[in-house]
Amino acid sequence: MGRLKIYDINIPRESIVAEREQVYLNRSAERKFFSLLKLNRISVQMNGCEPLKKPEGKGMIISKPNVSKIS
Repeated sequence: MGRLKIYDINIPRESIVAEREQVYLNRSAERKFFSLLKLNRISVQMNGCEPLKKPEGKGMIISKPNVSKIS
């Protein structure tokens, strides 16, 4: 699992976000991918072992936006 880091409440939120972004950007592509898989596994476990989204078998649906003409 990952590490839990507790931040001081006096630290500005922007600096925390910048620090987390820097850590993420320094990871390799492989590490980013496996972190994503781990996050997906955790989300399924927290949802009662059911995936958050299921394929509906409709494939890709492309629809034209419904635009009404102004006269």
